[in-house]
Amino acid sequence: QVQLAESGGALVQPGGSLRLSCAASGYALDYYAIGWFRQAPGKEREGISCISSSGSITYYADSVKGRFTISRDNAKKTVYLQMVSLKPEDTAVYYCAFRPVVCKERADEYGYWGQGTQVTVSS
Repeated sequence: QVQLAESGGALVQPGGSLRLSCAASGYALDYYAIGWFRQAPGKEREGISCISSSGSITYYADSVKGRFTISRDNAKKTVYLQMVSLKPEDTAVYYCAFRPVVCKERADEYGYWGQGTQVTVSS
């Protein structure tokens, strides 16, 4: 059974950094694209980054471009989201999800989801 588990969320001050991890169990990630999404209270789930199965193609939403970096380590079955220059508007629950090979923009294109990890940016 495939399971994804996010970790690394925390309370951080504006301007701070965090690295989120998404670890897979029960399945190898080699042939899957991994997306990171976030959902703030009262808002729709937003796709913020994705990395293709090969790792050669990455996508970033305009809201995080230049501040967030996605990477993957297939041997460890883990995908990372390095976040710097965090802003209060980055506060949300962050989720990872995966789908075959290529990234897609819509959340309903992803079949497996983790439980999420809370990121709070506040002074």
